Amino acid sequence: MTDTPRRRPPLPTTAGTLKLKPRTAAPATHSADADPAPAKRGGGNDWRKRSKASYPDQANAEAPRRTRADDARPPRAGDDRPQRPYGDKPRGFGERPPRRDDDRPARPYGERSVDDRGPHRDAERPATERPPRHERKPWTGEPRTAPQPSPLRDDGSIRLSKRMTELGLCSRREADEYIEKGWVRVDGRVVSELGSRVHPGQLVELDRRGQTAQERRVTILLNKPVGYVSGQAEDGYQPASVLIAAENRWAEDPSETRYLNSHHRGLAPAGRLDIDSIGLLVFTQDGRVARALIGDDSSIEKEYHVRVEGTLSDEGLKLLNHGLSLDGEALRPAKVSWLNEDQLRFVLREGKKRQIRRMCELVGLKVVGLKRVRIGRVMLGHLPPGQWRYLGADEVF
Repeated sequence: MTDTPRRRPPLPTTAGTLKLKPRTAAPATHSADADPAPAKRGGGNDWRKRSKASYPDQANAEAPRRTRADDARPPRAGDDRPQRPYGDKPRGFGERPPRRDDDRPARPYGERSVDDRGPHRDAERPATERPPRHERKPWTGEPRTAPQPSPLRDDGSIRLSKRMTELGLCSRREADEYIEKGWVRVDGRVVSELGSRVHPGQLVELDRRGQTAQERRVTILLNKPVGYVSGQAEDGYQPASVLIAAENRWAEDPSETRYLNSHHRGLAPAGRLDIDSIGLLVFTQDGRVARALIGDDSSIEKEYHVRVEGTLSDEGLKLLNHGLSLDGEALRPAKVSWLNEDQLRFVLREGKKRQIRRMCELVGLKVVGLKRVRIGRVMLGHLPPGQWRYLGADEVF
Protein backbone atom coordinates (compact mmCIF):
# COMPACT_ATOMS: atom_id res chain seq x y z
CA MET A 1 0.00 0.00 0.00
CA THR A 2 1.20 3.45 -0.85
CA ASP A 3 -0.01 6.91 0.07
CA THR A 4 -0.16 8.06 -3.56
CA PRO A 5 -3.66 9.32 -4.33
CA ARG A 6 -5.52 7.66 -7.19
CA ARG A 7 -5.71 9.68 -10.39
CA ARG A 8 -9.06 10.91 -11.55
CA PRO A 9 -10.13 9.20 -14.81
CA PRO A 10 -10.49 11.45 -17.87
CA LEU A 11 -13.95 12.71 -18.61
CA PRO A 12 -15.59 11.73 -21.90
CA THR A 13 -16.51 14.45 -24.38
CA THR A 14 -18.50 14.57 -27.56
CA ALA A 15 -15.37 14.74 -29.70
CA GLY A 16 -13.42 12.12 -27.84
CA THR A 17 -11.62 11.61 -24.59
CA LEU A 18 -9.07 14.24 -23.62
CA LYS A 19 -6.37 13.94 -21.02
CA LEU A 20 -6.87 17.54 -19.97
CA LYS A 21 -8.89 18.67 -17.04
CA PRO A 22 -12.05 20.39 -18.36
CA ARG A 23 -12.50 24.02 -17.56
CA THR A 24 -15.50 26.25 -17.52
CA ALA A 25 -16.37 27.36 -21.05
CA ALA A 26 -16.30 31.03 -21.95
CA PRO A 27 -19.64 32.85 -22.18
CA ALA A 28 -21.16 33.00 -25.67
CA THR A 29 -21.74 36.74 -25.49
CA HIS A 30 -19.84 39.25 -23.55
CA SER A 31 -21.70 42.49 -23.11
CA ALA A 32 -21.40 45.30 -20.69
CA ASP A 33 -24.47 44.09 -18.74
CA ALA A 34 -23.22 40.57 -18.33
CA ASP A 35 -21.27 39.58 -15.28
CA PRO A 36 -17.54 39.83 -15.88
CA ALA A 37 -15.51 36.62 -15.98
CA PRO A 38 -14.06 35.58 -12.64
CA ALA A 39 -10.57 36.90 -12.00
CA LYS A 40 -7.90 34.31 -12.57
CA ARG A 41 -4.35 34.01 -11.38
CA GLY A 42 -3.03 36.17 -14.22
CA GLY A 43 -5.64 38.85 -13.63
CA GLY A 44 -8.22 40.23 -16.11
CA ASN A 45 -10.26 38.21 -18.62
CA ASP A 46 -7.88 35.34 -19.26
CA TRP A 47 -10.48 33.36 -21.20
CA ARG A 48 -9.58 35.35 -24.31
CA LYS A 49 -6.01 34.04 -24.22
CA ARG A 50 -6.88 30.37 -23.89
CA SER A 51 -6.34 27.98 -26.74
CA LYS A 52 -9.09 25.80 -28.13
CA ALA A 53 -7.65 22.82 -26.27
CA SER A 54 -8.86 24.45 -23.05
CA TYR A 55 -12.45 23.76 -24.07
CA PRO A 56 -13.24 20.07 -24.62
CA ASP A 57 -16.10 20.76 -27.06
CA GLN A 58 -13.81 22.76 -29.32
CA ALA A 59 -10.72 20.57 -29.04
CA ASN A 60 -11.03 18.91 -32.44
CA ALA A 61 -12.84 21.71 -34.22
CA GLU A 62 -11.07 23.35 -37.12
CA ALA A 63 -10.39 27.08 -37.09
CA PRO A 64 -12.46 29.07 -39.62
CA ARG A 65 -10.58 29.84 -42.75
CA ARG A 66 -9.74 33.48 -43.32
CA THR A 67 -11.01 34.92 -46.60
CA ARG A 68 -10.67 38.15 -48.51
CA ALA A 69 -14.10 39.21 -47.28
CA ASP A 70 -12.88 39.02 -43.69
CA ASP A 71 -10.05 41.41 -44.47
CA ALA A 72 -12.51 43.83 -46.08
CA ARG A 73 -14.73 43.75 -43.01
CA PRO A 74 -15.20 47.21 -41.46
CA PRO A 75 -13.34 47.88 -38.23
CA ARG A 76 -15.00 47.15 -34.95
CA ALA A 77 -16.47 49.87 -32.83
CA GLY A 78 -13.93 51.65 -30.75
CA ASP A 79 -11.04 50.69 -33.04
CA ASP A 80 -9.69 53.87 -34.57
CA ARG A 81 -6.72 52.24 -36.30
CA PRO A 82 -6.67 52.67 -40.11
CA GLN A 83 -7.51 49.57 -42.11
CA ARG A 84 -4.68 48.05 -44.12
CA PRO A 85 -5.25 46.67 -47.58
CA TYR A 86 -5.10 42.91 -48.14
CA GLY A 87 -1.58 41.56 -48.09
CA ASP A 88 -0.06 44.77 -46.73
CA LYS A 89 2.78 44.36 -44.18
CA PRO A 90 3.48 46.64 -41.28
CA ARG A 91 6.33 49.03 -41.71
CA GLY A 92 9.64 47.65 -40.55
CA PHE A 93 8.73 44.03 -41.34
CA GLY A 94 11.71 43.06 -43.50
CA GLU A 95 12.02 46.58 -44.91
CA ARG A 96 14.41 49.41 -44.18
CA PRO A 97 13.22 52.99 -43.73
CA PRO A 98 14.34 55.44 -46.39
CA ARG A 99 17.77 56.99 -45.83
CA ARG A 100 17.92 60.64 -45.01
CA ASP A 101 21.22 61.84 -46.35
CA ASP A 102 20.54 65.41 -45.37
CA ASP A 103 20.33 64.54 -41.62
CA ARG A 104 23.35 62.26 -41.49
CA PRO A 105 26.53 63.91 -40.09
CA ALA A 106 29.63 63.91 -42.23
CA ARG A 107 32.27 61.25 -41.48
CA PRO A 108 35.41 62.65 -39.89
CA TYR A 109 37.78 60.60 -42.04
CA GLY A 110 36.14 60.90 -45.45
CA GLU A 111 33.33 59.08 -47.21
CA ARG A 112 33.75 55.66 -48.81
CA SER A 113 31.63 54.23 -51.57
CA VAL A 114 30.73 50.64 -52.23
CA ASP A 115 33.54 50.34 -54.76
CA ASP A 116 36.13 50.99 -52.04
CA ARG A 117 35.35 47.77 -50.19
CA GLY A 118 37.57 45.51 -52.27
CA PRO A 119 41.10 44.32 -51.44
CA HIS A 120 42.50 47.35 -53.29
CA ARG A 121 40.95 49.89 -50.90
CA ASP A 122 44.19 50.43 -48.96
CA ALA A 123 45.84 52.02 -52.00
CA GLU A 124 42.88 54.32 -52.71
CA ARG A 125 42.23 55.65 -49.19
CA PRO A 126 42.54 59.42 -48.76
CA ALA A 127 45.25 61.07 -46.76
CA THR A 128 42.86 61.57 -43.82
CA GLU A 129 42.55 57.79 -43.27
CA ARG A 130 41.92 56.46 -39.77
CA PRO A 131 44.91 55.43 -37.71
CA PRO A 132 45.22 51.76 -36.67
CA ARG A 133 42.73 50.53 -34.13
CA HIS A 134 45.25 50.35 -31.29
CA GLU A 135 46.21 53.99 -31.92
CA ARG A 136 42.74 55.54 -31.62
CA LYS A 137 40.16 55.91 -28.88
CA PRO A 138 37.41 53.27 -28.80
CA TRP A 139 34.31 55.50 -29.03
CA THR A 140 35.27 58.73 -30.73
CA GLY A 141 37.87 57.29 -33.10
CA GLU A 142 40.29 60.12 -32.31
CA PRO A 143 44.00 59.30 -32.36
CA ARG A 144 45.51 58.40 -29.02
CA THR A 145 48.19 60.54 -27.54
CA ALA A 146 51.66 59.03 -27.62
CA PRO A 147 52.61 57.47 -24.25
CA GLN A 148 55.09 59.49 -22.30
CA PRO A 149 58.10 57.59 -20.95
CA SER A 150 58.27 57.33 -17.20
CA PRO A 151 60.82 59.72 -15.69
CA LEU A 152 61.68 57.08 -13.05
CA ARG A 153 63.08 54.73 -15.69
CA ASP A 154 64.96 57.38 -17.63
CA ASP A 155 67.01 58.63 -14.69
CA GLY A 156 68.99 55.37 -14.48
CA SER A 157 67.31 54.09 -11.30
CA ILE A 158 66.40 50.43 -10.74
CA ARG A 159 64.24 48.56 -8.26
CA LEU A 160 65.77 48.17 -4.84
CA SER A 161 65.13 44.40 -4.75
CA LYS A 162 66.93 43.94 -8.06
CA ARG A 163 69.86 46.03 -6.86
CA MET A 164 70.15 43.88 -3.73
CA THR A 165 70.28 40.77 -5.92
CA GLU A 166 73.01 42.29 -8.08
CA LEU A 167 75.06 43.04 -4.98
CA GLY A 168 74.68 39.43 -3.80
CA LEU A 169 72.91 40.38 -0.58
CA CYS A 170 69.96 38.02 -1.11
CA SER A 171 67.47 36.80 -3.71
CA ARG A 172 64.61 38.89 -5.11
CA ARG A 173 62.04 37.10 -2.96
CA GLU A 174 64.14 37.54 0.17
CA ALA A 175 64.76 41.20 -0.71
CA ASP A 176 61.03 41.94 -0.80
CA GLU A 177 60.65 40.22 2.56
CA TYR A 178 63.47 42.21 4.14
CA ILE A 179 62.21 45.51 2.70
CA GLU A 180 58.73 44.97 4.17
CA LYS A 181 60.29 44.26 7.59
CA GLY A 182 62.39 47.43 7.44
CA TRP A 183 65.74 45.65 7.42
CA VAL A 184 67.17 47.50 4.41
CA ARG A 185 68.95 50.85 4.47
CA VAL A 186 69.76 53.08 1.51
CA ASP A 187 72.41 55.72 2.28
CA GLY A 188 71.73 55.15 5.98
CA ARG A 189 67.94 55.64 5.66
CA VAL A 190 65.49 52.77 6.25
CA VAL A 191 63.38 51.89 3.19
CA SER A 192 60.27 49.79 3.85
CA GLU A 193 58.17 50.43 0.73
CA LEU A 194 58.04 47.77 -1.96
CA GLY A 195 58.86 49.00 -5.45
CA SER A 196 61.31 51.65 -4.26
CA ARG A 197 63.99 52.59 -6.76
CA VAL A 198 67.62 53.46 -6.19
CA HIS A 199 70.56 54.63 -8.26
CA PRO A 200 73.55 52.35 -8.80
CA GLY A 201 75.78 54.78 -6.88
CA GLN A 202 73.72 54.65 -3.70
CA LEU A 203 74.86 52.56 -0.72
CA VAL A 204 72.52 49.63 0.02
CA GLU A 205 72.98 47.79 3.30
CA LEU A 206 71.24 44.90 5.00
CA ASP A 207 70.42 45.33 8.66
CA ARG A 208 71.97 43.06 11.26
CA ARG A 209 68.64 41.30 11.65
CA GLY A 210 68.64 40.51 7.95
CA GLN A 211 72.20 39.25 8.14
CA THR A 212 71.28 36.98 11.04
CA ALA A 213 68.33 35.61 9.06
CA GLN A 214 70.67 34.90 6.15
CA GLU A 215 73.12 33.07 8.40
CA ARG A 216 70.35 30.82 9.69
CA ARG A 217 69.58 29.54 6.20
CA VAL A 218 71.19 26.19 5.54
CA THR A 219 72.56 24.39 2.48
CA ILE A 220 72.54 20.59 2.33
CA LEU A 221 74.66 18.28 0.14
CA LEU A 222 73.08 14.94 -0.79
CA ASN A 223 74.51 11.93 -2.60
CA LYS A 224 71.44 11.05 -4.68
CA PRO A 225 71.03 7.37 -5.53
CA VAL A 226 69.28 5.92 -8.58
CA GLY A 227 65.46 5.95 -8.55
CA TYR A 228 64.85 9.40 -7.04
CA VAL A 229 63.87 12.57 -8.90
CA SER A 230 65.41 15.93 -8.11
CA GLY A 231 62.24 18.02 -7.86
CA GLN A 232 58.58 17.12 -7.35
CA ALA A 233 57.40 13.51 -7.29
CA GLU A 234 56.47 12.19 -10.74
CA ASP A 235 55.51 8.87 -12.35
CA GLY A 236 55.44 7.11 -8.99
CA TYR A 237 59.04 8.11 -8.06
CA GLN A 238 59.79 9.89 -4.80
CA PRO A 239 61.67 13.19 -4.65
CA ALA A 240 65.20 13.12 -3.32
CA SER A 241 64.20 15.49 -0.52
CA VAL A 242 62.58 12.58 1.39
CA LEU A 243 66.12 11.33 2.12
CA ILE A 244 66.90 14.47 4.13
CA ALA A 245 66.04 13.12 7.56
CA ALA A 246 67.88 12.84 10.85
CA GLU A 247 68.60 9.11 10.40
CA ASN A 248 70.22 9.71 6.97
CA ARG A 249 72.67 12.38 8.11
CA TRP A 250 76.27 11.37 7.52
CA ALA A 251 77.92 10.34 10.76
CA GLU A 252 81.20 12.03 9.71
CA ASP A 253 79.59 15.38 8.90
CA PRO A 254 82.20 17.99 9.89
CA SER A 255 79.55 20.69 10.40
CA GLU A 256 78.38 21.39 13.93
CA THR A 257 74.96 22.63 12.77
CA ARG A 258 72.14 21.13 14.78
CA TYR A 259 69.44 19.44 12.69
CA LEU A 260 66.05 21.16 13.01
CA ASN A 261 62.72 20.52 11.35
CA SER A 262 62.65 24.18 10.33
CA HIS A 263 65.50 23.44 7.91
CA HIS A 264 62.93 21.87 5.56
CA ARG A 265 61.03 25.15 5.27
CA GLY A 266 61.84 26.71 1.89
CA LEU A 267 64.42 24.03 1.06
CA ALA A 268 64.66 23.61 -2.70
CA PRO A 269 67.05 21.84 -5.10
CA ALA A 270 69.60 24.11 -6.78
CA GLY A 271 70.03 22.09 -9.95
CA ARG A 272 68.87 18.67 -11.04
CA LEU A 273 70.01 15.14 -11.73
CA ASP A 274 68.20 12.61 -13.92
CA ILE A 275 66.44 9.72 -12.25
CA ASP A 276 69.12 7.34 -13.58
CA SER A 277 72.01 9.58 -12.47
CA ILE A 278 73.74 9.66 -9.10
CA GLY A 279 76.02 12.01 -7.23
CA LEU A 280 76.11 15.44 -5.67
CA LEU A 281 72.77 17.28 -5.40
CA VAL A 282 72.42 20.61 -3.57
CA PHE A 283 69.41 21.73 -1.52
CA THR A 284 69.40 25.23 -0.09
CA GLN A 285 67.31 27.84 1.70
CA ASP A 286 69.69 30.62 0.66
CA GLY A 287 68.66 32.51 -2.44
CA ARG A 288 72.25 33.65 -3.01
CA VAL A 289 73.41 30.05 -3.35
CA ALA A 290 70.57 29.16 -5.69
CA ARG A 291 71.27 32.16 -7.93
CA ALA A 292 74.99 31.35 -8.04
CA LEU A 293 74.32 27.74 -9.08
CA ILE A 294 71.37 27.97 -11.46
CA GLY A 295 71.17 31.66 -12.39
CA ASP A 296 71.25 32.74 -16.01
CA ASP A 297 74.70 34.24 -15.52
CA SER A 298 76.07 31.29 -13.53
CA SER A 299 79.60 30.24 -14.46
CA ILE A 300 80.24 27.60 -11.80
CA GLU A 301 81.72 24.38 -13.15
CA LYS A 302 80.07 21.00 -12.63
CA GLU A 303 82.13 17.83 -13.06
CA TYR A 304 80.72 14.44 -14.11
CA HIS A 305 82.14 10.97 -14.54
CA VAL A 306 80.30 9.26 -17.40
CA ARG A 307 80.51 5.59 -18.31
CA VAL A 308 79.84 5.07 -22.02
CA GLU A 309 79.55 2.34 -24.64
CA GLY A 310 80.61 2.68 -28.23
CA THR A 311 83.51 4.06 -30.26
CA LEU A 312 84.56 7.70 -30.08
CA SER A 313 86.79 9.18 -32.75
CA ASP A 314 89.12 12.14 -32.34
CA GLU A 315 86.71 14.28 -34.34
CA GLY A 316 83.86 13.24 -32.04
CA LEU A 317 85.90 14.18 -28.98
CA LYS A 318 86.49 17.64 -30.45
CA LEU A 319 82.77 18.06 -31.04
CA LEU A 320 82.05 17.15 -27.42
CA ASN A 321 84.40 19.90 -26.29
CA HIS A 322 82.89 22.52 -28.60
CA GLY A 323 80.70 22.50 -31.67
CA LEU A 324 77.45 20.75 -30.73
CA SER A 325 73.99 22.33 -30.57
CA LEU A 326 70.86 21.31 -28.66
CA ASP A 327 67.35 22.64 -29.27
CA GLY A 328 68.70 25.00 -31.92
CA GLU A 329 71.20 26.65 -29.54
CA ALA A 330 74.95 26.24 -29.58
CA LEU A 331 76.38 24.80 -26.38
CA ARG A 332 79.01 26.54 -24.35
CA PRO A 333 82.56 25.18 -24.57
CA ALA A 334 83.08 22.15 -22.33
CA LYS A 335 86.05 20.14 -21.08
CA VAL A 336 85.74 16.49 -22.11
CA SER A 337 88.54 13.95 -21.80
CA TRP A 338 89.05 10.24 -21.22
CA LEU A 339 89.17 9.26 -17.55
CA ASN A 340 89.87 5.56 -18.27
CA GLU A 341 89.09 3.12 -21.07
CA ASP A 342 85.31 3.30 -20.62
CA GLN A 343 84.73 6.56 -18.69
CA LEU A 344 84.70 10.19 -19.85
CA ARG A 345 85.22 13.24 -17.67
CA PHE A 346 82.82 16.12 -18.41
CA VAL A 347 83.20 19.63 -17.00
CA LEU A 348 80.26 21.89 -17.92
CA ARG A 349 79.23 25.45 -17.15
CA GLU A 350 75.57 24.94 -18.04
CA GLY A 351 72.92 22.34 -17.34
CA LYS A 352 70.34 21.68 -20.02
CA LYS A 353 67.91 18.80 -19.60
CA ARG A 354 69.72 15.47 -20.17
CA GLN A 355 72.54 17.42 -21.77
CA ILE A 356 75.36 14.88 -21.39
CA ARG A 357 73.25 11.97 -22.60
CA ARG A 358 72.09 13.91 -25.65
CA MET A 359 75.64 15.09 -26.43
CA CYS A 360 76.89 11.51 -26.37
CA GLU A 361 74.10 10.38 -28.68
CA LEU A 362 75.16 12.98 -31.25
CA VAL A 363 78.64 11.41 -31.49
CA GLY A 364 77.50 7.77 -31.43
CA LEU A 365 77.94 6.94 -27.74
CA LYS A 366 75.50 5.43 -25.25
CA VAL A 367 75.59 6.51 -21.59
CA VAL A 368 75.28 3.61 -19.14
CA GLY A 369 76.22 5.48 -15.96
CA LEU A 370 76.53 9.11 -14.85
CA LYS A 371 77.82 10.52 -11.56
CA ARG A 372 78.32 14.14 -10.51
CA VAL A 373 81.39 14.48 -8.31
CA ARG A 374 81.94 18.23 -8.01
CA ILE A 375 80.10 21.57 -8.08
CA GLY A 376 82.43 24.52 -8.07
CA ARG A 377 84.93 23.97 -5.28
CA VAL A 378 82.70 21.58 -3.31
CA MET A 379 83.50 17.90 -3.80
CA LEU A 380 81.26 14.89 -3.25
CA GLY A 381 84.12 13.16 -1.46
CA HIS A 382 83.32 10.10 0.62
CA LEU A 383 79.68 10.96 1.23
CA PRO A 384 77.80 7.60 0.99
CA PRO A 385 74.85 7.20 -1.40
CA GLY A 386 71.51 8.16 0.17
CA GLN A 387 73.15 10.26 2.93
CA TRP A 388 73.58 14.01 3.33
CA ARG A 389 75.60 16.63 5.21
CA TYR A 390 75.53 20.38 5.78
CA LEU A 391 77.65 22.79 3.76
CA GLY A 392 80.44 23.95 6.01
CA ALA A 393 80.92 27.57 6.99
CA ASP A 394 84.32 27.57 5.25
CA GLU A 395 83.01 25.98 2.00
CA VAL A 396 82.13 28.17 -0.97
CA PHE A 397 80.97 27.07 -4.38
